[in-house]
Amino acid sequence: MLLQACSAPAARAPLEAPPAVTVPAEESPLEPRPTITPVPTQVPETVPPAPKAAASQVNAAFAKRDLMKHLEALQKIADGAGGNRASGTSGYEASGRYVEEQLRAAGYKPVRQVFTYRDDDREADVQTFNILADTAGDPAQTIVVGGHLDSVRRGPGINDNGTGVSAMIETARWITETGIQPKNRVRFAFWGAEEVDLLGSKHYVDSLSNKENTQTMLNLNLDMVASPNGGRFVHDGDGSSFGVAGPAGSDVIERTFLDYFAQNGLATEPTEFEDGDSDYDPFLKAGIPTGGLFTGDEDGKTAEQVEKFGGVENDEHDPCYHRACDDISNIDRQLLHDMAGALGYVTVAFAMMARPD
Repeated sequence: MLLQACSAPAARAPLEAPPAVTVPAEESPLEPRPTITPVPTQVPETVPPAPKAAASQVNAAFAKRDLMKHLEALQKIADGAGGNRASGTSGYEASGRYVEEQLRAAGYKPVRQVFTYRDDDREADVQTFNILADTAGDPAQTIVVGGHLDSVRRGPGINDNGTGVSAMIETARWITETGIQPKNRVRFAFWGAEEVDLLGSKHYVDSLSNKENTQTMLNLNLDMVASPNGGRFVHDGDGSSFGVAGPAGSDVIERTFLDYFAQNGLATEPTEFEDGDSDYDPFLKAGIPTGGLFTGDEDGKTAEQVEKFGGVENDEHDPCYHRACDDISNIDRQLLHDMAGALGYVTVAFAMMARPD
């Protein structure tokens, strides 16, 4: 299905600001949940602000979605598999089957992209897989929504990254349940072996032909989106905060996320793309526009972040990062709904873009 690249990809079309999200009629009766006092978020004038009704509708829709049921299922899987869901284990296989069942129930046809890697610690070759599931829409304008499915061997990986998995499943389900008809193909990608060395996403990107690379409009990455002492962090696509921009178009993704949060009165803060830190890295290195969400790991929370998001100053954003205690209790449920709503909104915004001439 995917071919090995052998030369530089062709030039890709510039990524433009997406249209405002239009929610089908069945979502219109939903009222937005109460929000915190709006905190100003700077959104450049080059991105037209989305109608507040649409942004708040999506926020309200995701506030009503049962995101926790997926985390409970992944916790149960880990409990029955020695306490983890690491790639190459029975816990990972069961996690994969669960995701596939959820996607099939929503009308998708998930496929496994199998690959093998060498586990030096166990001195063995390990076979594992990514799960890919596509919407209808133009494959020449493919949006890859990705997050890793595996955990570390030390724990069940509920925040890292069961939360990203839950947000992706519910975005996929919301698209079909509301009757949204994407103009551009959305590919939901659940990566294996991220906790080894980003191996699943690397395998996927390395397997793209030049044409498939160019036809990948953008990548959205979800990794840890409900940290118990976290914040709403948006990756710094334009480089204005950390000095290193993503590939051309990453700035548009960042601004679209910021617009959604601003319309809902939700504070945000930029976060840096760090080399080798998460599954966005192979896409960045392949020149594909990239963006995403994060709520923090082992860094301490600053006084400024406490003022914005609440929480405890100097404590880690996620004190259970890569530990056995990263379980179902290690979750900020409100953050999970906030970030899932943002993913749903931005995914659909780009999915409904007309193909440039």
